Amino acid sequence: MTGEPINRFPVKPWPAVQAPRASETTVTQRSARRRTAAALIVVIALLMPMAAMPAVSAKEPPSAAPTPIPIFPAPSFTVGVTEDIDSMNPFTGIVSTAHEMYQLMYPTLTSSATDDFSAVPGLAESWQESDDKTTWTYKIRPGLTWSDGKPLTARDAAYTFKRIIEGDYEQTNYGSYVANITKAEAPDDGTLVLSVKRPTPVMLRLAVYVLPEHVWSEIDGKEVRSYANEPTADQPVVGAGPFVLVERRKGQFIRFQANPNYYLGKPNIDELTFRVYTNADAVAQALRKGEIDFADDMQANVFNAVKGESGITGVNAAYYGFNQIGFNVGAALTDGTPIGDGHPALKDPRVRQALNHAINREALVRIVLAGYGTPGSTIIPPLYANLHLQPATLFDYDPERAGQLLDEAGYPLGADGKRMNKNGKPLSFRLLGRQESPQSRQTVQFVAGWFEDLGLTIDTKIVSEDTLIELNGEGRFDIFEWGWVVEPDPDYQLSTFTCAQRSSQKDGTIYAGLSDSHFCNEEYDQLYAAQAVETDVAKRAAIVRAMQQIVYDQAPYAVTFYYDKLQAYRSDRFTDFTQQPKDAGPLLFQFGTWSYQSITPVGAAGTGGESGTNGASDADGDGGPNLALMGGLAALVVAGIGVAVVIGRRRSAGEDTE
Repeated sequence: MTGEPINRFPVKPWPAVQAPRASETTVTQRSARRRTAAALIVVIALLMPMAAMPAVSAKEPPSAAPTPIPIFPAPSFTVGVTEDIDSMNPFTGIVSTAHEMYQLMYPTLTSSATDDFSAVPGLAESWQESDDKTTWTYKIRPGLTWSDGKPLTARDAAYTFKRIIEGDYEQTNYGSYVANITKAEAPDDGTLVLSVKRPTPVMLRLAVYVLPEHVWSEIDGKEVRSYANEPTADQPVVGAGPFVLVERRKGQFIRFQANPNYYLGKPNIDELTFRVYTNADAVAQALRKGEIDFADDMQANVFNAVKGESGITGVNAAYYGFNQIGFNVGAALTDGTPIGDGHPALKDPRVRQALNHAINREALVRIVLAGYGTPGSTIIPPLYANLHLQPATLFDYDPERAGQLLDEAGYPLGADGKRMNKNGKPLSFRLLGRQESPQSRQTVQFVAGWFEDLGLTIDTKIVSEDTLIELNGEGRFDIFEWGWVVEPDPDYQLSTFTCAQRSSQKDGTIYAGLSDSHFCNEEYDQLYAAQAVETDVAKRAAIVRAMQQIVYDQAPYAVTFYYDKLQAYRSDRFTDFTQQPKDAGPLLFQFGTWSYQSITPVGAAGTGGESGTNGASDADGDGGPNLALMGGLAALVVAGIGVAVVIGRRRSAGEDTE
């Protein structure tokens, strides 16, 4: 789940990996998840007209001759995170951190502008919809190479899309993007032609990472399920993004080197490292000590402690994610066959509505988020103002109304203050939280208390995110906490509530889909199909809002809050970050790799030694001393120490993982 909950980014008919084995579970349950997600990711065209697009000019491509990648580059930029990736295989990974890695490694046809998320050139320098609206033609930048020197052409893009269209496992993360595409062809090295069943607004936001055919064609449909896609000591992962993956130590760090052949030009930083820490306090201490240059997804108390320190800039960014309490509305396979052991009471919308009324969202924002967020309502965050629905009648905190709904549903309050089920036994639910997330653990404590105040018996259990994915897929749960990161185009998020996203079964094995609540509603599915082919922006937005209303009324989720993304960086070392959206959004973990391309060491040519972040300034106001060289060397030394220690001796809302 994209989010907190990577979109995964993030998303997420679609088999995944064998559910009973945590090490193999790859259900894409969380946008860019991309949970929160996914997640992530390219976006779609509700924010701009969907008429045939004119050719868009782009920067001249680099020479076809590849430049060797240096072994010990400088300067180095190090990011501290509390969530490791679940897989470097883009067909497998679902957590938002993993999708951040994928977009550093692989190109997409288009990208999303920093100001307004509109479509801008990516691997494709221009595109055109045919007059009869049956094909889209993308002109691929000429003269490109993969990091190993092999030509990168339209044939790689055609191979990638064809593999997903014809694949099984490959559709787990990307099925929604190719659902309307019937054929992918490359008539020549510079032209990709995608044929479609009907006009669709998603063709400018195909969040599909283009892979090198000469590498992935050697990996068949069976092997791909377990393919790690990791570098070896003498062989980086072949890619064509702004950076090339050269080293990964699970649970410790992920190291990239700048790709000198990147089509937008070599980044200003030569080495990029993501270091994994066990908790948010450790990240903050690393930032203070200069072991890292950037801290992502900070907890509020830690963020408040460091944001005012000299040489450190804190950014409180509006974000694309939400968290929720999810309900098992009746777990089933895509053919309707019931699975799991969910409590039958949760099949009744009145019970789910009652539980919605029992949650004090304002208290969660005030206490769990320390004010850095807003109470939640619907599944498209308010940041996407033209799509977000604010219901006329909210599930406000109203324990009295919650009790009335439970009474109406046939679960009266007994003399002992406990509600009884229809067999005369206490009405009891299992509530699952995520052990990796302090926010999740804190949220379920409050929610359990509010539910118990209604006379319910609540059995709270904290499990790993891998375990929760398995339990979701198999339907062995009642209530859980998680979240999503939502892409600017709503299709992916909306798809997670379709009947086709429930679990599937093959050869006796259950495979999880994207739907963690197992929600299925015929009217909703009809509207989902309609929005997928509606190219009129206003009409599509109206359909999307109607879909949100159905989900809100039927209440498979209780959206708890929309959280802010808290980030901090060493402004005495680096400047020129790019926010998305401008002046409001996050500096990293965006829909694109803009900051990674723009950040510059303080004091480097053109920076003037001042902080250059939109909407953020250095705590002491002067940009800090010129420590470009010192900062780069220190980060490099620290990275080296990390490697020496290693030699010597997972999906989510990882922003608060502990």
